[in-house]
Amino acid sequence: MKKLLAVSAMMASIALTGCAATGTTADASNTVGTATNVGMNIFRTAVDAQCRSELEKQNAWRIARVAMNSEQEEVAKTKICGCVSEQAPQQITVVDMTNAALDPQYRAQLVTKVVAKSLQTCYASFTK
Repeated sequence: MKKLLAVSAMMASIALTGCAATGTTADASNTVGTATNVGMNIFRTAVDAQCRSELEKQNAWRIARVAMNSEQEEVAKTKICGCVSEQAPQQITVVDMTNAALDPQYRAQLVTKVVAKSLQTCYASFTK
């Protein structure tokens, strides 16, 4: 939870940095674009953390990891949650990102929703 709060604070700071940009239109556009990219990377990090937490709760994962050593388990988690993190931007809108930057409760719900939508699909594709 502390990690999510730190990520959230960074995301809000970056969003506000984009608003404070001065200079030409191109400079403002580049700043906002950079802030958006950084914000999306932070969002993906939050999704990855939530994915790893949710994956540990899955019965299928608990059974599968019995046959793995710790290195194999980490590689599998990275692949599965990497898939979830890559799908995350496709499931949200600019409005979602704006609301997530401003409202911690909304942000937590959005991350949970995104992970719930993708986790089973990504886990299934990994186990094929």
